[in-house]
Amino acid sequence: MDLVDEFRALVEALEAARIEFAVCGGLAVAIHAQPRATMDIDLLLRSEAVESTRDVIRGLGYTIEAGPMVIRAGVVEIHRMSKPDPDSGDLLSIDLLLVTAELEAVWAGRERLGWEHGELPVVSREGLIQMKRLRGSGQDLDDIRVLEAGGDDEA
Repeated sequence: MDLVDEFRALVEALEAARIEFAVCGGLAVAIHAQPRATMDIDLLLRSEAVESTRDVIRGLGYTIEAGPMVIRAGVVEIHRMSKPDPDSGDLLSIDLLLVTAELEAVWAGRERLGWEHGELPVVSREGLIQMKRLRGSGQDLDDIRVLEAGGDDEA
């Protein structure tokens, strides 16, 4: 499975279904600063869009579902959907991060940035830093350093 092809198909399907979302996580780091290896697709969305988003994602073959996973009670809630690679058996996952009161400003500050297939809704650089501070893993701290150092804002 090719991550870029899967991502493009996902964005097209969500936009066709008129579902509001914003890219976050490793792909957003790549958009704002510099490419980095990532093994999943992270999207921020409102809780009322979860079921319709799941329906769209199921239609793309992501049939293994987990969630909700609560990282910090009332702050970060994730619903995961995965699809097995038919050749390797590896899973490609899509994580749906819900807008909570803590993430409302991040949601409000999302941007539409250019990429090779048009425009893409993305969490702002500042919002992405805020999200990464909430979890604070080693990868998150590395991403924060890269984001704070600047970089190209084009995808």
